[in-house]
Amino acid sequence: MKVYVDKDICIGCGLCPTIGPDVFRMNDDIGKAEAISNDISSDLEDQAKEGEENCPVGAIAVNNEL
Repeated sequence: MKVYVDKDICIGCGLCPTIGPDVFRMNDDIGKAEAISNDISSDLEDQAKEGEENCPVGAIAVNNEL
């Protein structure tokens, strides 16, 4: 599964690393979220999808084909 955070859209609210601390982190240099790894294992899929669903600006994409 692939995870992508669009840094042009991200507002740095910090919700995704709260929801999925094993999938997302805040990049302190730019003040925005990023995926810890673009490729995640199936056991982290729920965290990634919940982060995508709850992102207030739709900056997260989770997909099998990204």
